[in-house]
Amino acid sequence: MTQTEYFTSPQGRRLAYHRSPGKAPGVVFLGGFKSDMDGTKAVHLEAWAQATGRAFLRFDYSGHGQSSGVFTEGCIGDWAEDAMAAITKLTEGPQVLVGSSMGGWIALLCARAMPERLAGLVTIAAAPDFTEDAMWEGFDAEQRAELAAHGQVALPSEYGEPYIITRRLIEDGRAHLVLRDPLTLPFAVRFLQGTADEDVAVSVALRLLEHATGPDMRLTLVDGADHRFSDPDCLRLIERSVEEVLERAGSA
Repeated sequence: MTQTEYFTSPQGRRLAYHRSPGKAPGVVFLGGFKSDMDGTKAVHLEAWAQATGRAFLRFDYSGHGQSSGVFTEGCIGDWAEDAMAAITKLTEGPQVLVGSSMGGWIALLCARAMPERLAGLVTIAAAPDFTEDAMWEGFDAEQRAELAAHGQVALPSEYGEPYIITRRLIEDGRAHLVLRDPLTLPFAVRFLQGTADEDVAVSVALRLLEHATGPDMRLTLVDGADHRFSDPDCLRLIERSVEEVLERAGSA
């Protein structure tokens, strides 16, 4: 297990990370909403990278895990800045990004802002534009009124304490939507999605596949897999998908 290290982003946020040396292109794991870098998929991929001699980076967005900040004060734009700062500061050359849930949206924002730093992309239950299409569109009149009046609303979560959704999160999300404008992914891309995912519907994965343009994009649906996508078969599929993207990048 690598040691936790820290760096300060250009925005002044102290971000925690684990980095393993190895051959290029490296692999960067981008976690989900209110997740952290010690999750099953991130740690599993780190072990895979160390076993295969591949450079690897996992980190916590601000307000997540061991990084500075308060979760409820953050937003998509902040966390995308964190990801781009980590890629810029802590990696060299093009990277294969592995984005889980919200991390898939963050990865797509990175692809749009810094395509020269991407060698490929793997998403796991990607949730692009979820603040608008899942949260805001799913709010009833009472919840929208509460958000307007108090600046936040609480949503139940099966993962623990309720999610506190802020007005800033919703409004900032609208400035970072990726499914409304052209989205070019000029490298190998593998989208992974479980059919039993109750947080991100299969229709989201299909919409992303249809919306994006690129020379080598594939969507794999796993029957019965849920949003965690962390059982042994799913973890092996993530490994194989990363290896395939690396092969397409000419570096396997």
